[in-house]
Amino acid sequence: MTDPARSILPPGWPRPRGYSNGMAARGELLAVAGMIGWDTQERLVSPEFVPQFRQALENVLAVVRAAGGGPEHLLSLTIYVTDKREYVAALAEVGQAYRAVLGRHFPAMALVQVAALLEDAAKVEIQALAALP
Repeated sequence: MTDPARSILPPGWPRPRGYSNGMAARGELLAVAGMIGWDTQERLVSPEFVPQFRQALENVLAVVRAAGGGPEHLLSLTIYVTDKREYVAALAEVGQAYRAVLGRHFPAMALVQVAALLEDAAKVEIQALAALP
């Protein structure tokens, strides 16, 4: 079975690494609010970036699963970080955490550095869009 969401690559463009330029899908659209790295008791899992990143991804996936989907239904992720240098410095570990949670499905993604997030100790927030079967 192929992914319900398919990657779009304009002719002549190089294949991006770790994301897709565009994604297309059919189904019910699910918008997932910004998720941070806290647990079900609303406690941050760690003061460190990578554990917060992984938990934020797990929280996004929990919402998608609750709606009847899986990682393969994700169309886009917008990742908000408070320090892009911290993200870049941890890129190998971020990639490991990403693959552990979402596997090898790479939706369209954007990374945005922000001055702060609503929760003072949060270092990352992830918003998502999915197309459910």
